[in-house]
Amino acid sequence: MDGSRENLLHLYLHIDELEPRGGILELLRSIRPQWKPQDIHMKTFTEGLTNKLIGCFVGSLQENDCVLVRLYGRMTELYVNREREVQMFQVLHSYRCGPQIYCTFQNGICYEFVPGTVLDDTLVRQPPIYRLIAAEMGKIHCIRPEGGQGEPFIWTKMSHFLALLLKSRNISPVAQRRPDSWVAFPGVPSFGILSGEMETLKRHLSQIDSPVVLCHNDLLIKNIIYNHTDGMVKFIDYEYADYNYQAFDIGNHFNEFAGERLEITMNIDRCCCPGVEDINYSRYPGVELQRDWLTAYLESYKHSSGLEVRVTDAEVTRLYVQVCKFSLASNFFWGLWAIFQSRHSTIHFNFQRYATARLSYYFKKKEEYFGMNPKLDINSGV
Repeated sequence: MDGSRENLLHLYLHIDELEPRGGILELLRSIRPQWKPQDIHMKTFTEGLTNKLIGCFVGSLQENDCVLVRLYGRMTELYVNREREVQMFQVLHSYRCGPQIYCTFQNGICYEFVPGTVLDDTLVRQPPIYRLIAAEMGKIHCIRPEGGQGEPFIWTKMSHFLALLLKSRNISPVAQRRPDSWVAFPGVPSFGILSGEMETLKRHLSQIDSPVVLCHNDLLIKNIIYNHTDGMVKFIDYEYADYNYQAFDIGNHFNEFAGERLEITMNIDRCCCPGVEDINYSRYPGVELQRDWLTAYLESYKHSSGLEVRVTDAEVTRLYVQVCKFSLASNFFWGLWAIFQSRHSTIHFNFQRYATARLSYYFKKKEEYFGMNPKLDINSGV
């Protein structure tokens, strides 16, 4: 994988998050010089948990080119590798799996708008659509790295979160005001228990023969755009994209059926999502949906790998078991993320409740999923 930025424009420009128009107009003079400043419309699409996204266009959004300007959120540089994110934009675009990135600037990036509809809880359960999602993920998972991929993303990122949490006990302004904040909400174990739990997960999951592939790693339902006209889906937002276990990416997506880290969306074409949806694991996809999804995924994965497109029940069951196990890692990972956010973020979001929900479900399902094997009677349910 070529991570070079040699051909990518970088502007030494810092855009004011509170009053962004002036800075954005300066940026557009470089990438859209034909646009007249007085004709440019700007619309805030999302004010999310980590970023602010502003759409820029002339005339009607539905009929004309639209440029997206994303401003990085406060302290996100602590846990998001922005260099890697740009690499992922470039790689996915080169394989026609993602939008073109136009430029970077001091506190953000600028890239192509992907037309379509953001998925919701109903659309993502419709067979024609979830099969498209499965096929797109299978295609992305077949993008091969140059020179090897290194250690799977999940272990390095979990270790990084734990290191940040350990450090934050001493330097976090929130922690200084509330010295007991580490145990200030129920359902969150001590730092020592969390560290030990990560090692237990690593020992167990490293023994599972799940391929390391290029993963999105954060496939929220709202990170999927459905283009009805073209009959296709595209994934957006690559802050966590990296090489990781195949089964993690799938299990992480299935977990998002239960409830998401929603952004506040104010979009002409796309749905409005004010606030936060509660996690409800009764919405986790049932076995029948999972097996159909995994069949479509394996067909795409084999086709993109140049293999015979023939999927057996045994292959589906094997992947199903792997996905169940790696869904544990997904819950644990986002639990750590939420603990960190609860100690640093100024965003109005109940990170503590979110951390408790993700970690509680991890511990609830741990013994069951650890005990699963490919010969499990899948008709017994999840």
